[in-house]
Amino acid sequence: MSKDKLLVKKAVEGDDRSFEMIVRKYENPMINYIGQTLRNYNLALEFTQEVFLKAYKALHTFNPKYKFKTWLFKIASNHIIDYWRKKKIKYISMDHPLKEGETFNPPQIDSSEMPAHQRLELRELGKKIDKALDLIPSELRELFVCRHINELSYEEIAEIKNLPIGTVKNRVFQAKEQLKNLLEGKV
Repeated sequence: MSKDKLLVKKAVEGDDRSFEMIVRKYENPMINYIGQTLRNYNLALEFTQEVFLKAYKALHTFNPKYKFKTWLFKIASNHIIDYWRKKKIKYISMDHPLKEGETFNPPQIDSSEMPAHQRLELRELGKKIDKALDLIPSELRELFVCRHINELSYEEIAEIKNLPIGTVKNRVFQAKEQLKNLLEGKV
């Protein structure tokens, strides 16, 4: 039995410390996923709390034959979709660029060991990537974030989003190509 499944089992049996360990393990990946998807850090913090609350209430429904991480990110994905529906945010065609909106500014980690010029270069690159991510359609950006920031497998993403694995691979590739073109100034 995996560590996650053991923690879930103990949490269902009433051990709150086990659920706290789950939260600590997945909190940052969840904030990154939601923040990059919605492009709003404050909303990501709020939604992360809501996702963990939903997960806690539904722990007894978790089926151990599946991966816990996939189950948790499926809850987050559904929460985001519900938010979009309530806000009447329309899905954007892959052929149309996103409108400019609120940007996601992840917390910056300052390292006194890194020379100032390298920190500046890294910060500038981060800003360029962040701006480029804003220009990618949300459905591509979300899959790119799942794969390359949260390091989910294509299979996990396909399960979370209820998409064929080929579609997931294709959209992640499209997102990478669009990012590459934007960063190289080809668009």
